[in-house]
Amino acid sequence: MTLVKTAKHSLFAGAWPVCRKEFTHISRDRATLFFALFIPVLELLIFGFAIDTNVRQIPTVVLDQSRTQESRRLMDTFVNSDAFRLVQIVQSDAELNRAIVAGKAKVGVKIPPGYSRRLQDGQQASVLILIDGSDSTVTNYAVNVSNGIMLQESLRLLLGGVQTAMPVEARHSVLFNPATRSANFFVPGMIAIVLQAMIMMLVAFSIVREREKGTLEQLSLTPVSPLGLMVGKMTPYGLLGFVELCTILLLMRFVFDVPIHGSLILLLILSLPFLLTILGLGLLISTKAKTQVEAFQLAMGTLLPSVFLSGYVFMIENMPESFQWVSHAVPATYYITILRGVILRGAGLSELWGSGLVLLAMGSAAVLLAAVQFVRGGAQ
Repeated sequence: MTLVKTAKHSLFAGAWPVCRKEFTHISRDRATLFFALFIPVLELLIFGFAIDTNVRQIPTVVLDQSRTQESRRLMDTFVNSDAFRLVQIVQSDAELNRAIVAGKAKVGVKIPPGYSRRLQDGQQASVLILIDGSDSTVTNYAVNVSNGIMLQESLRLLLGGVQTAMPVEARHSVLFNPATRSANFFVPGMIAIVLQAMIMMLVAFSIVREREKGTLEQLSLTPVSPLGLMVGKMTPYGLLGFVELCTILLLMRFVFDVPIHGSLILLLILSLPFLLTILGLGLLISTKAKTQVEAFQLAMGTLLPSVFLSGYVFMIENMPESFQWVSHAVPATYYITILRGVILRGAGLSELWGSGLVLLAMGSAAVLLAAVQFVRGGAQ
C-alpha cells in the first residue's frame, strides 16, 4: 500500500526542474526562438498581405495607330479598369512585340489606323489584343475582361445612335502558349526552386560538417585563404548543380513536352550567376550555423520567400508595394524571369542581361560575405 501511494505521489516527480531546464535551453538557443516565433509570423504576413489570387493590374502596352478621340477613349477605358495597368505606349509593332517578349508587359493592345474611320462609316472596327499565354490564369482573365471592355464600348456607341450593329470587336492572339498548358508556366519556374533547395542545403552543411567533426580548426591552420576555401567548397556543388540543371531541362523537354523557344546556350550561361548566388548564400549560412540542424532550418527558411514572393505562383504586380520591394531581393525572382523569358518567350540577351547582372552581383557579394564571416567567427 505504501509503495502504491509513493508511486502516485512521484508520478510527476522532477517535472518542474526538467521544464525549467528546457526553458533555459530555449531562451539561450536563438535559432530555435527565431524559427518558433518569426517564421510563423512571416508566413502569416505573406499569406495575409502578399498573396492575392485575384488577377488585376496586368502590365499592358498600347499601340495606338489611329490617334483619334475615339481611340484615346478606348485606351482610357483599358487604363481606368483595375484589370490592366498601362506601362508603356509604343510606336510600332516591333516595340509592341519586344515589350511582351522581354516580359515588361503581359498584354498588348493594338488599335489599327482606320479604327475611327470605320466607326464613323458604320462599319465594325477590330482591335488586336496580344496576350502572353504562359500563365493560363492571366490569359483567361485578360480575354474575358477585354471582351467586356469591347462590349461596354459597343453599347455606348449603340446607345449614342452611332451604329445599329456591334461596332467594336476584340481579336485575341495568345502568344507563346496557345493551348494555355499549366505545365508551360509551372515547370520552368520549378527549376529555380528545385536547384535552390538542393544546392543550398548541401553547401550549407559543408562547413558545419567540418566544424562538428573537429576538422575545421585544422583546415584553418593550413595555407588556404578564406576566399580560396569558399571557392574550393562551392565548386563541386556548383558542378553538381549544373548537371542537375541539364537533367531537369531534359525532363522538362521530353517528359513534360515544354519546348525551349530561345537559345539553350544563353539559358545555361545565364544560369551560372544564379548557381553562384545560391552557392554563396549556402556558404554564408554554413559560416553562421553552429550545427547541421540550424543550417537546415536557415536553408529551408529561404525557400518560403522564393516560392511565394518570386512570381513563381502569384503575380508580383498584385502584391503590396512593400512586398514587391522584398521580391527584388529574392534571387529566384530574377532567375525565374530568365527561365520563362528564354524557355517560353524566346527572349534574348538584350532582354535578360539585367537579371543576369543582378544575380552576378548578388552571388559575388554572398561569397565575399561568407569569406568575411568565416574570418570573423566561422572557424571558432
